[in-house]
Amino acid sequence: MNFLERPSWQLACLSGVLVGISYLPIKLGFCIYFGFIPILHSWIINNSKSNFISGLIFGIIYNLISNYWIGTNSGAEFYVVILSLIFAVFYLSLFWAFSGYIYGLIKTSRNAYLILPLLIVVLEWVRSFGPLGFTWGNLALTQSEYPFMLQFLDFTGTYFLTFIIITLNLMIYLYVNGNKFLKENIRLIISILIIIPIFGFYRMNNILPTSKSIDIAIIQPNIDPNKKWDYNLRKQTMTFMDSLYQDAINLGPDLIIFPETALPSYLRIENRIRKKLQRKVNQSGIPIIIGTVDRELDSNGTKSYFNSTMYLSPQKDYLMYDKIHLVPFAEYDLIPNFFSPLANLNLNMNRGIFKKGSNYVSFRLNDLIFSDLICYESSFPRYARKFVENGADFLIIQANDGWLGTSAGPFQHFAQAQLRAIENRIPIVRGGNTGISGFILPNGKVMTKTSLGKQVIIKESLPIYNAGTFYTSYGDVFAVISLVIFLFIGPVNCLKK
Repeated sequence: MNFLERPSWQLACLSGVLVGISYLPIKLGFCIYFGFIPILHSWIINNSKSNFISGLIFGIIYNLISNYWIGTNSGAEFYVVILSLIFAVFYLSLFWAFSGYIYGLIKTSRNAYLILPLLIVVLEWVRSFGPLGFTWGNLALTQSEYPFMLQFLDFTGTYFLTFIIITLNLMIYLYVNGNKFLKENIRLIISILIIIPIFGFYRMNNILPTSKSIDIAIIQPNIDPNKKWDYNLRKQTMTFMDSLYQDAINLGPDLIIFPETALPSYLRIENRIRKKLQRKVNQSGIPIIIGTVDRELDSNGTKSYFNSTMYLSPQKDYLMYDKIHLVPFAEYDLIPNFFSPLANLNLNMNRGIFKKGSNYVSFRLNDLIFSDLICYESSFPRYARKFVENGADFLIIQANDGWLGTSAGPFQHFAQAQLRAIENRIPIVRGGNTGISGFILPNGKVMTKTSLGKQVIIKESLPIYNAGTFYTSYGDVFAVISLVIFLFIGPVNCLKK
């Protein structure tokens, strides 16, 4: 591989581009299976300090390409958006910088190859936790166009695919460089690798529904989120949404889904609007689930705001679910918590004011149970798992990606829903303000989906499956096992050095 005989920073840039373009909407997910070769070569032959720098360069290029959409938020001041993008890219790039650095410290002649995929699995898993937890850079997200490669997620979760991706990059690298073991056993290794897609195709065609189904209509209003809360446009917006609601009723579904924060209203507090919706629900006999914002007052008169959803069913009291996992900075303020001096600055940042919900709420429709994930929550497997553990027969995702325009964000967000469906073998219905809305089967196949930026109402008959898997019950066991093995063959061998 003569092209690898280049400075580390050039190899880092090359890998950054190849891995970055593996993410949607660029449909080049196959690049992920060889895109890491340049950076891995650099890490294998260099020391920890050099690896930190090359890892940081790789991370910056890769995240600028795949996560540039963070800087397209139309709901904030331009300079705030740019600062957010710079911070996010640098923060996410540090995980790759420390991957290279740690690898440089603990690699030995015995563990040099096995330790790499384990290390990346562990750091990808760790990155999902905490107030800044982020899963959009997970490598499994690149494979949403190839659902046959994802069919073991119901057992291992996404991190096993990360292990496979890094391992395959290493194997290609070692084979081309004349590794004796790979040369002698190449047929066996190829046979093992072929098992994954063969198994995937088999599983995709052998997950069968029950005899139950439900007709669901999704309203995608395509309202500019910057105008939705404009008081001068409030009456016009409410009239427009009411007309779409009536069109959805005319389709005769069993359930109607509105997107996140569908109306410029506090539905629980504004009785007139809520009761008008309830009357239409009673008259049509069709329940609705609708995104709203909510406000509560405590005994001291302090206001708390929630990003919520309301379920209205015929002749019954409404039920509500408050979003549990909020978007940092956009929906709640992290600055006072760990950098208090900034809290005193008037930066005009429109920092979030929402409070986290605490209850995993289930809704009932006849003999079916369903739950709702609100937007960002759908990118974290643990919330979908919990709802399925609580008995959900299908999941709803309400979203408002209108802030991100036609960037990569909405495409990757929809792909997250496909991963959640496979992990729990549960059908998912996603309704977005500006898209992408759609119906996803438990094998990851998309029954129907809308175009981005279109006003549309779609209806489908959603088959019901026996939801729940090993992954639903036990979560990221593979990541935990990877951590244990990594700690044993990494730091232990480092001490022996």
